[in-house]
Order: sequence, then structure tokens, then C-alpha cells
Amino acid sequence: MMYSYYSFGEKIKNIYALIFTKLFFKNARLVRRPFYIRNKKNIQFGKNFTSGYNLRLEAGNNETSLIFGDNVIVGDYCHIVGRKRLIIGDNTLIASRVFISDTSHGNYSAKNGANPNTIPNQRELYYKDVNIGCNVWIGENVSILSGVTIGNGCIIGANSVVTKSFPDNCIIAGNPARIIKIWDGKEWINKKISKKGL
Repeated sequence: MMYSYYSFGEKIKNIYALIFTKLFFKNARLVRRPFYIRNKKNIQFGKNFTSGYNLRLEAGNNETSLIFGDNVIVGDYCHIVGRKRLIIGDNTLIASRVFISDTSHGNYSAKNGANPNTIPNQRELYYKDVNIGCNVWIGENVSILSGVTIGNGCIIGANSVVTKSFPDNCIIAGNPARIIKIWDGKEWINKKISKKGL
């Protein structure tokens, strides 16, 4: 931990957080408070998990449904919901104010879609697995929605909304997110985007 970057007050907070971490999250590196968690027994933390302030985690009721790999770092004010199955791979870096969820209030496909006259909080919950690969960097204020798979080595630009899956080693950005660069094994290659998009 690079304490030289922190003010005196922040150093004291980190020492307190370190004691809290070692008491309640033995494999974690540092869990800062406040920290909100639902169904901790169904969350699996890998080694060296690190979180910023005001992290909110929600897991399902019946089995392990939210899984963090080793060396995952999550920034401040993130909200991660894994009610059915949400996996975040090793060495993933998540910036602040990121939302990731495998859950949706209602189904909005053309077939059997939720009635918009139903109160949103009373609509049936739908779940689709979310898988985030290893060595992924998720930028500030990103939203990753249910049913998405993110390949290994991907970078997701700030403020992106990810509604579909992407392969390994690409940079994606936008709302909805699209591929803008691909790693060809030696360098990043710009992806040409047609007027119709991808």
C-alpha cells in the first residue's frame, strides 16, 4: 500500500479499515467502510480483494451467486448485484461509481415483455448470468447489464453502458458500448465503425 499518497487522516482510516478487513474478510487486502452487503454467505471473495468506500454488494439467497477472483480492486460507490450468477475474474480493476447486475425488473424482449403499466418494483425479476474475464479494466461510471460476458483483457471506457457480450482483448466504449479497438497480439488496431454502428 502506498501510504505516501494519503493524508494523515486517510492513513488513520486505512489502518482502521485494515483491522476491520483482517477480522471479517481474512483473505482480502483492504475493505473500506462504509460497506453494504446482502447475503455475505453467498459471496465468494478471492485473495487480495480491495474495495473503496460505499461498496454495495447483493447476492442471491440459495447458493454462491457472486464470485470475485484474486486481486480484484473495486473503487468507491460501486453497486454489484449477483442474484443468480455473476463472476468477476482475476486482476480486474473497477473504477468508481460502476453498476454491474445480473438482474432486471421485468423482461423487455418483444415476446412476453413486462407490462409498462405494472409498477416497476412489482415486476417479476429476470436473471441472466454475467461473466467478466481476467485482467479487465472497467472505467468510471460504467453500467454492465444482465446477460453480458466480457472477455479477458478488455478495457471499458468511462460512462459506457454494456448491453451485449464482447470477446477478449478489445477496448469498448459508448452507450450502447461498441468495440473501438482490438489487440492483434502486437498493437491496438482501430475498429472502423460504420454509420449503422456494429
